[in-house]
Amino acid sequence: MPTCFVSPSAQRSALGCARHCRSAHVRRPAGTNHVEIRGTRLAFAELVDAHLFDPARRAALGAELRAARPFEHLVADGWFHPTLLRLVREEFDLYPFRDERDLNRGYENTVRSPRNPVLGPAGQIYFGLVNSGWFVELLASITQVPELIADTSLHNGGLHESRRGGRFAVHRDFELSGCTGLQNRMVLLTYLNEDWDPAWNGALELWDADRSRCVRRIEPVLGRTVLMCNGATHFHGHPAPLSLPEGRARRSLATYYYTNTAGTGRPRGHTSSVYLFVARADRLRMWARQLTPPIVWDALKRWLR
Repeated sequence: MPTCFVSPSAQRSALGCARHCRSAHVRRPAGTNHVEIRGTRLAFAELVDAHLFDPARRAALGAELRAARPFEHLVADGWFHPTLLRLVREEFDLYPFRDERDLNRGYENTVRSPRNPVLGPAGQIYFGLVNSGWFVELLASITQVPELIADTSLHNGGLHESRRGGRFAVHRDFELSGCTGLQNRMVLLTYLNEDWDPAWNGALELWDADRSRCVRRIEPVLGRTVLMCNGATHFHGHPAPLSLPEGRARRSLATYYYTNTAGTGRPRGHTSSVYLFVARADRLRMWARQLTPPIVWDALKRWLR
């Protein structure tokens, strides 16, 4: 794996996750930039691939995403330290969860963690990273989707598991969050499956817009990350029932990112502080702006420059 580092803000985010974890299995050695989880020591500077901070690499990833077929997506290995991902995989069993959805679903037989799940320390660090400001900005720069919003509640995301016989029929993702009403723009998947056998039928399939054929198959191997933009014809799934050996499961981590369509264009409400005591000249300027059509006000500002 390439030499890795995370930005200071990302280190603080990951450190905050570890510091606030209530598990007795977490220890941060005094005076270091490491965290110890169940006897395994991880350096914050090695959690994320350093190439993600290179502007040229980001530009290349953006070009790769836009050229991908059958729809905009990325497939990358090594974005996150494999030891961290192995620790997260362990926590599926150490911190068991219950799927709050109806389990009698004809087109999907998977198990998902609930909204605001209780995560283990490694899970807290991973989701702290992918929901941090710098990582969201990274995805925005790659996809050219501004003002992305991370969902820290992990609604529909979090820990995903498919067991023997499990499947997820070919589908496109939901358009709006049922909790916030925000527009779903993309999903980030990171797989946790070591020694994966393609014969087990768990590959992620990407289908064409005509829904007639699978264009790409992505095996869900440990350390593989998939970023998929959401769209009306962005069909995907793992439709064949899993033929896993006893004791094995297909495990992944999912994070959704949103935009607020109400935030585009001229906002209707205040977007800055509203002061109680305002100078007379400022009040006149404010009233003039409210009474002037936006197109006239914008033209006047350009002329005054």
